This record gives sequence, C-alpha cells and structure tokens, in this order.
Amino acid sequence: MDHVTNVRNMSVIAHVDHGKSTLTDSLVQRAGIISAAKAGEQRFTDTRQDEQDRCITIKSTAISLYAELSEEDCKDITQKTEGNHFLINLIDSPGHVDFSSEVTAALRVTDGALVVVDCVEGVCVQTETVLRQALSERIKPVCIINKVDRALLELQVSKEDLYQSFSRTVESVNVIVATYFDKALGDVQVYPYKGTVAFGSGLHGWAFTVRQFAGRYAKKFGVDKNKMMERLWGDNFFNPKTKKWTKTEVHDGKPLERAFNQFILDPIFRIFSAVMNFKKDEIPVLLEKLEITLKSDEKDLEGKALLKVVMRKFLPAADALMEMIVMHLPSPVTAQKYRLYWYPGL
Repeated sequence: MDHVTNVRNMSVIAHVDHGKSTLTDSLVQRAGIISAAKAGEQRFTDTRQDEQDRCITIKSTAISLYAELSEEDCKDITQKTEGNHFLINLIDSPGHVDFSSEVTAALRVTDGALVVVDCVEGVCVQTETVLRQALSERIKPVCIINKVDRALLELQVSKEDLYQSFSRTVESVNVIVATYFDKALGDVQVYPYKGTVAFGSGLHGWAFTVRQFAGRYAKKFGVDKNKMMERLWGDNFFNPKTKKWTKTEVHDGKPLERAFNQFILDPIFRIFSAVMNFKKDEIPVLLEKLEITLKSDEKDLEGKALLKVVMRKFLPAADALMEMIVMHLPSPVTAQKYRLYWYPGL
C-alpha cells in the first residue's frame, strides 16, 4: 500500500449473468482466500443471503487482493512500478439494469475496468451501458470473453467458427470504445495481440491471453515474443512445408490453418475431445506433452470433473486476469493525470 505505483483500483463490469462474480472467484482463490475446489461456484463477492439465493449481484462488493508477478512479466509493464508485488483493489458490480447506480458508484472510485462478455450471447445492451459509463469517467478497459466452455461443449463449434466469434465480439467492444472516444484518455481499444483481451471460462476456472501462448512459443522457437503475439491473431498462417509465415490461407491448392487456431485453440480442443469422449489412452500422452501432472486422487476423475482440473492446471484463470490487470490497467499515479477534471478559474 505504501508503493502507490503498485496499486490497481479496478471494477468488474458486464451485462447481467455474463459471469462477473464467478470470474472474480478465480482472483480471490489466487490470493489464498478461498480453496481452488470452491472457486467458480462459491461466488465469494455475493456476500448477502438474497444474492446467494437468487444467483445475482445486488450490491457492489469491494475486496483487496495481494498479487505477485514474475520478474519477466514485470519487465513488460510500461508504467513505473517498484518490485513485483501488487495490491489489487477490486469491486464486483451488479449487471442488472435496476442496480446501475451501484455500477456508477464503483466506477467513480476506480481507474480501470474488466469488461466481461459472454462468448455465446456477445455484447448486450447493459454491456454497452456500463462501458459507456466507464469511458465517460475516463476509465481504461480490458476485456475477457467468458463462457468459452459453453461454445465448446454445448454448441460444438469448429476452431474457425470460434475464432470468428471471438473476432466479432472484440470488434463490437471496440466499436463502443471508438464511439465514446475521449482525447484525454487516448486510444483504449482492446486488442488480443496486445494482451488486453483474454478468453476463458469463469465456472471452470481457466483463461488465457495471446501473450501467454506467445511467451511459450517464443521460448520454443527462439523468436521475439512481441512478433509472435502479432502473428497469433488475425490473418496469419504458418506453412509447415516452407516453415514460413504467410498472409494467404492457401498454398499449392491446399488450405492452411490460421495461426490462432493451430497454436492456441488446437491444444484446448484436443483436451476437450480426449476428456469428454473418455479417450483413456490419449489423455496421459496429452498431459505429458503439456507438462500437466495430476495428483493421485485426481487421476480417478472422469468427464467434466477431470476437464476442470486439467484446464485449471494448464491455463489458470487468475494468471491471465492478473497479467492483464497489472500490466494494462493504470496505477492511481498514472490515472490521476488524465482523470482529474481541471476547471478554468478554480
């Protein structure tokens, strides 16, 4: 608390039922307040009994969380920081239109916002309302596309369809941000290749950013991480025959797979397919490849229970969210420079 540059004051905003409280559980669990088994189901920030009974947030709830980032990640933070220890002051706000005054109160005292968007429903009415409020208060947003597990398990979408769905959602968010552009705030549109968009499932406790995967592949291939981030989103295709990157999706009459689908979605789809189709021979091979070790009691799990455990170990939601919050949301020192309204004559 003494190092103000290492403090982040932020709100979680979204349409009703898009998974704000469920996602917040992952961060609360990372701080050691609740157990990993309960994260995603306890909804820790719904403190009142009526909130728990109705499964809806009515009052904004604030919570302070301690976070630690690796030395390597700290090097990529553009604003001034001291050490790698951070304090996150988080406010979980309601999504229902009847409680929008609670959202206003939460936004007034914070400098950044985590915008949660349902992967299946996309940007809804209240998403636009709360995002407009945030931008009018000069609050910088980062975005997470939640409930990706629904698209995979219920809708059974293909990799390309899922990418297109992500792309449309990001575009919809950016249209709203561009509409309420504020010169003092600057360009605060969200881009997956800049690490300001995450994808995941709050209920299952997993999430990822393009930056995380770029870091893994940069080490593996010995290339620059920032270049890799740009290649893992958009119309970029890797040709395995020529070992070169290209912008065209066809080579010698054969279609190439989009880099995002090939390098990011492919391992996720494989895990879902192996676990949900009970392919007991494939699962150990996949886990070994991805360097995931299960405890003795977890090895007996099957179906969704095993899927939850494997995905949480492979892509912990708290890591992706914490990285976005600390790296891309402003500290109070940075934010006050443009959030303070100066009136002439005062």
